[in-house]
Parts: sequence; structure tokens; C-alpha cells
Amino acid sequence: MATIKEIKEELAKIRELESPFFKEFEKDSRSGVQKEIEKRKKAIQAEMDENLRLEAMLRYEKELYVQGINLIAGVDEVGRGPLAGPVVAAAVILPQNCKIKGLNDSKKIPKKKHEEIFQAVKDNALAIGIGIMDNHVIDQVNIYEATKLAMKEAIAQLQLKPEHLLIDAMELDLPISQTSIIKGDANSLSIAAASIIAKVTRDNLMNHYDQEFPGYDFSQNAGYGTAKHLEGIAKLGITPIHRTSFEPIKSLVTKAK
Repeated sequence: MATIKEIKEELAKIRELESPFFKEFEKDSRSGVQKEIEKRKKAIQAEMDENLRLEAMLRYEKELYVQGINLIAGVDEVGRGPLAGPVVAAAVILPQNCKIKGLNDSKKIPKKKHEEIFQAVKDNALAIGIGIMDNHVIDQVNIYEATKLAMKEAIAQLQLKPEHLLIDAMELDLPISQTSIIKGDANSLSIAAASIIAKVTRDNLMNHYDQEFPGYDFSQNAGYGTAKHLEGIAKLGITPIHRTSFEPIKSLVTKAK
């Protein structure tokens, strides 16, 4: 009789819930075997559900593929709301029908998975562009315009010229056909890919700033106005990366004058 370990190895080869091999293994009354069968069935179901989710997130891309448009750049940004640091945008062109397991709106991906999915996007992408606008640009032109500039820069940095842009809730003044999608990072795989590239890139920058400007907890809050960040400002004042057009920084700068 096969050991439970051997049966587990055989179960791992099964890819479909309807596989006749399940019926064979189910004849084995050992509780350990029954547990492994149930575990494998759940894993197959999870894979099917994930595939359906990814398929749904390709609907905008598929509409474009039908029109003969293949070089589609997803565009997204992170860092509009923080009190410190830059706004970072990314543009990503994925191969046709590319599905990356776990890829989603970066806010929905567990933090421990960020680097892994970031790397998977880098490994699969045909082209990646990144645009960064620092706090000085944000203060000069406002966060909305700085976001547009970062997105344009990301698109300009792409090694391939996109035929169409899928952009998260934004329209850009560019001579490239584009679709603005509300909550695009949750509805388009190309935009989701840009979302995770922008997120990890910005988080890494803020980790660096945490070393340069200790006491503000930048590696944990990414520049957002958390209690520890505000405590740091109260104790140490503002840094060269703080956005002076954002409150409460703006009022502190006015008072200092």
C-alpha cells in the first residue's frame, strides 16, 4: 500500500476537480489520505478562482487585442496623499494575455507579498517606465499636476512605444490613444502591474529617507500623516522632503516665518 506521502505526491499532479484519479484515491479510508484529497481539491478550486479573477482583470486588454492593439501600457501612481516624499508613477507593458498570480491593486496585496509580485512583474513585462516628481515639484504645481507629470515621465521611460494607455482615473495630454478607468488598479492587470511597480519603488525610496531622516518613521508610514510621523515633526521639525503645500506642514512653515 502506498504511503500517505506518496499519495500526496500523486495528488499534486492532478489539475482538475473532475479527474478520475480522485475517485481512486477516495477508496482509501485512511483519514490522512482523505485530508490530503480535500486539501488538493481546495488548492485546485483556489487556482481556478484565481484564474477567473485574472481573466476578468484582462477584459479591457482583450477588447484592445481584438482591435489588433497589443502594446498596451498600464499606468498608475502612488503617493498623492503623504505629507513627505515624492509622487511615483509607473507604466508597464505586459505580454498579450499575461497572467501573474496574485497580481491585484497593490493596496489589496499583503505587504509580505509586495517584493515577490514586484519581481514577477519585472520578470514578465515587455517594458517598464518609472516617473518620480519630488516634493518641490508637488509644491510648485500641485499634487494633481505633479501626478500627471510623473505619469508622462513613466511613459516616456518605456523602452517600447505603447499603442494604447490604460490609466487609473486620469487623462493625459499625450498623442496616444488612452482609456481612463475608475479603480483601474483593481480592474485591469496592466494597471495593477504599474501599481505594484510604483508602490515598491516608492516604499524603497521612503526606506532610504528613513535612514537619512530618522525619527519620522518613514519606513513604516511611507510619509503619510501617522501619529508617529506627526510626533516626529513636533519634536524635530520638517525635513527637506516634506511637502510645504500640505497641511499641517504649510501652517508650520508660515509660523516659522
